[in-house]
Amino acid sequence: MAPGGPTPRSGLPLGGAALLLLLVSAAAAQGPPGAACSQNTNKTCEECLKNVSCLWCNTNKACLDYPVTKVLPPASLCKLSSARWGVCWVNFEALIIAMSVMGGTVLLGIAVCCCCCCCRRKRSRKPDKSDERAMREREERRIRQEERRAEMKSRHDEIRKKYGLFKEENPYARFENN
Repeated sequence: MAPGGPTPRSGLPLGGAALLLLLVSAAAAQGPPGAACSQNTNKTCEECLKNVSCLWCNTNKACLDYPVTKVLPPASLCKLSSARWGVCWVNFEALIIAMSVMGGTVLLGIAVCCCCCCCRRKRSRKPDKSDERAMREREERRIRQEERRAEMKSRHDEIRKKYGLFKEENPYARFENN
């Protein structure tokens, strides 16, 4: 494996699985049982592919029975770039490439989401430096405010004592001293 990233073959298993799923669904929806694929040789691709068990080979205009025992038709039967199945406008080579790209994109998307979730979780556990600094500044402001309040209270108490407006804690304390 190259250090720069995944090799182009990384998505082939996913593409092969999707192709196998496509083949299984096509085998379940077989066309009329008496229609042999070889009858449509040297006709059009559309006529050949009306029967889902048929494979159209573009190079020799042959309509062949799809080799259901294999996922991909062997090169001896028809080259992948010339083989058509299901629809005439998509060949097997393009289908494999498209499925590989889609599979790689999905895997890459999942990997990016996992990395984002992990990074976000890591960040939420540990506060960063700006959060710590803001909390420290808030605490310092709260302490300075309390000091100012205490200072103002002591000044006001002195003024109240001076003018006899000071309320004592215990009103009966005056009588106890006599």
